[in-house]
Amino acid sequence: MARTGYTLPVFAVAAAKAALLRLQNTTESISTVTLDLLDNTAIIEIQQVAALETHIALAITKSDPGDNLDLTKNTPIWALVKLSPRQEQVLVLEAGEGLGKNQMGEAAIYSFARRLFETNLLSIIPEDKTATVRIIFPEGRLLAQRTSNEAFGILEGLALLGTSGISKPLSAEEHLEEFRTNLQDKVKKNPNLVFCIGSNGFSVAKRLSIPEDNIVQTGNWIGALLVEAGLYKANSVLLLGYQGKLIKLAGGIFNTSSHLADAKLEIIAAAVVEVGGDIQVVKAVLEAHTADAAHKVLIELGLADKVFEYLADKIIQKAESYIKKYANVFIKVEVILFDRKGEIITRRGGLNNYPQ
Repeated sequence: MARTGYTLPVFAVAAAKAALLRLQNTTESISTVTLDLLDNTAIIEIQQVAALETHIALAITKSDPGDNLDLTKNTPIWALVKLSPRQEQVLVLEAGEGLGKNQMGEAAIYSFARRLFETNLLSIIPEDKTATVRIIFPEGRLLAQRTSNEAFGILEGLALLGTSGISKPLSAEEHLEEFRTNLQDKVKKNPNLVFCIGSNGFSVAKRLSIPEDNIVQTGNWIGALLVEAGLYKANSVLLLGYQGKLIKLAGGIFNTSSHLADAKLEIIAAAVVEVGGDIQVVKAVLEAHTADAAHKVLIELGLADKVFEYLADKIIQKAESYIKKYANVFIKVEVILFDRKGEIITRRGGLNNYPQ
């Protein structure tokens, strides 16, 4: 049976609470803290806690999302807590190294996480003090490079977001069934669907004013859901996604999980050959390590537009053929590819089916 865990904000709050408790009791051992998760309680293990000065303490814990495939699993989380004479704000939350900031420079700590901090810390802050909590993710900046945070305007690290403290793993089959059910509900009212590949796709769709009623989240199961769209008589599907994910379809890879197949650089390199690029360009693409880096190389060489237009056309061809093969119907497919920052690289097919 899959093991549940907790979301990232829970561990940040736990570390902050442990540090605050240490400032009020320098002798008692603190190996765990109990948290109010608003709809539940949790006991969180604390790795280390120490008073650095009479008014400053540091506590460390580690993220444990249970059996979810979460890139933050086991990442260390530090909370540096400082007590100072009471100011207007009783609790001040700051972004330390590895915790992201929005484009205004504010800490990427969102509403649910802030409620957790307030619920668990306000009652134990001394009446004459203000507590300043600085959350630090030593590995956060590096981990954030493997997320879509920049597409959401979260810079320089991870974010404390979510709507629950509990991290409940779903099996692959449960995830796919959830996506299928959602598609079946949407297509009854909206025959022109928009497949959002990942949460960053949803963000770009909102920016393009695509109605949420047309949007279907796919996870990595693009092929299965394209067939489902055919079986349920959709008229069209717009594939909207980060180029490093979506171009896999151009190579005939219809489950985009990197655990199954990851040939994006090879696919881009093959496209370079198709549009007339030479062997030096192919080598530069293959040495780029990431799809975004390859895109930047092609921009510098003046080949990006040709290559990604070719790839978008190839995605359309492969996707329409895939639907025809497995659902025995024709569905018009359109494609929008964007980069890690959510900026559109190429668009093949318009947005005429989606009210602006």
